[in-house]
Amino acid sequence: MLARMAIRDWPADERPREKLLDKGVVNFRVGDIEVIQMYDGIWERAHDPGFVKNASLEEVKSALKAGGQTDEFVPIPFTVTAIRINGNLVLFDSGTGNQVFPKAGLLATKNMTTAGIDPAQVKTIIITHFHPDHITGLMAKDSNAPIFPNAEIIVPAVDYKFWTDPTTTAGAAKRIQAVFPTWKNIKQFEGDKDVVPGVRAIATFGHTPGHTSYHVSSGNNQLIVLGDLSNIPSLFVTNPGWHAVFDTDANLAETNRRKMFDRVVADNVTVTGYHFGLPGAGKIKKDGKGYAFVPIDA
Repeated sequence: MLARMAIRDWPADERPREKLLDKGVVNFRVGDIEVIQMYDGIWERAHDPGFVKNASLEEVKSALKAGGQTDEFVPIPFTVTAIRINGNLVLFDSGTGNQVFPKAGLLATKNMTTAGIDPAQVKTIIITHFHPDHITGLMAKDSNAPIFPNAEIIVPAVDYKFWTDPTTTAGAAKRIQAVFPTWKNIKQFEGDKDVVPGVRAIATFGHTPGHTSYHVSSGNNQLIVLGDLSNIPSLFVTNPGWHAVFDTDANLAETNRRKMFDRVVADNVTVTGYHFGLPGAGKIKKDGKGYAFVPIDA
């Protein structure tokens, strides 16, 4: 079995991931691409026997412990990725906006500033899907005013159509339906295509109807922004066949997860995961019947 980095395995004064969380921002490069990861906080999700639809609560707790995490709750972190490519700053998703979970919202309150990013200067935001923890940061809490007023917001058309359909009521659907159709800066796209120079969409449907990952390239150097193709690695990278309660079509999500994992293993591609913590980037390696996430050395 591959060794996995576990916070509790380090001496108290040598806990690199805890120190990174305190810092809140990680920078690294993939070729000429500067990658900026900003920690938005955590959801300490109370245990629920239905959270993983095809695994028992005891199996979930055991997997958390094996990954060096607490088993008192499910720790679901949020990490937003930005890149500087071809002279442009591109943000993938927008975080929780300090509106969704009590221990999340650090992107809005401090870590975007720590990273040196001014929301007014952001020109491009690319959305993986429309779950609240990914899009709420686009809107002010009380007024729904745009937080990124000068940004073009690029979204998968399949997800946009699903969440703006009045018959959809789950999650943030009603807020999305009230706000997004009134914004003129939302650009929809369909299919696997370049959405901005150097960034190509990869349809990874299942988590939501239009969930999309993104392939970023600089010469022979590659980065794939997974979005929520997998939730936390100790559960869903290690056990790619586990089905999270959040998935709209769990079987399709699993198919696309396995297909993507095999691709990035074969090509040795660096990936980022929205729920992978900080650093939320690294390599996926084959490990027995599943896989392992090996974080970058940040």
